[in-house]
Amino acid sequence: MFNRNKLLLSTFAISMCATTLAHADGLADLKTALTRLQGQTPLKAVVEAKTWNRQGEGKDQEETHGLASVSVEESPRGLHVLYSKDMLAKLEVEERQREKDKKAKTPTLSALNEVNSSALRPMISAAGSLSRSLEKANFKSEKLDVFNGKPARLLNFEMSMDKLSERERKYLKKFDGQIDVWIAADGTPFASRLTQAVSGRAYVVISFEMKNEEEWIYGTVGDRLVALKKESKNSGAGMGEKSEGKVTKTLQIQAL
Repeated sequence: MFNRNKLLLSTFAISMCATTLAHADGLADLKTALTRLQGQTPLKAVVEAKTWNRQGEGKDQEETHGLASVSVEESPRGLHVLYSKDMLAKLEVEERQREKDKKAKTPTLSALNEVNSSALRPMISAAGSLSRSLEKANFKSEKLDVFNGKPARLLNFEMSMDKLSERERKYLKKFDGQIDVWIAADGTPFASRLTQAVSGRAYVVISFEMKNEEEWIYGTVGDRLVALKKESKNSGAGMGEKSEGKVTKTLQIQAL
């Protein structure tokens, strides 16, 4: 009886190990989820963008703020981006102000590029955007973690200069990049964070350095992965100038 129980326990342990290992490959689970979540479920949402930029130092320092929002709808007919009458009116006023005074504050114009169709694609089709980022990185590690109080797996990737284009590598002397992705048990992304720090020299005498960080919060609409929030921070220095900026975009799902 003892040997039989021991055999049963060993079989159970092996089975449990096999089950654990089957679910321990977070990279495979993530890739499967990203493929599954590149769907075409109809979507309607409001996207708001807030921008902040600071250029220069001291008395020459310039600071700008931006705020813009659009309604977005994607269906089998295509992508529609709707600018409200209120926003169009603000654009008209700011354009007139800029014609009179180049230093006039134009918050809507400043944020306009963040809500055009190309900038919105990564928000409403986030699986493809995340997949392309991971193609430029090498998987390094996986560990158990928690995200917003939920059990999660944290996958870490290291970005390699070798995977940058020849044009991107041309002037770089130092490059450090990391991507962290928090995923659920089935591989669905909860969030991701990308950090990059680069330095280099252009035209022999011009040295520069830049830092960039992106944080994404994801959600799903049917078989579609969307970015509910994206926050980007950047800073840089070169040619005696310093700059820094921040862009925060949020996506609110609307009923169809």
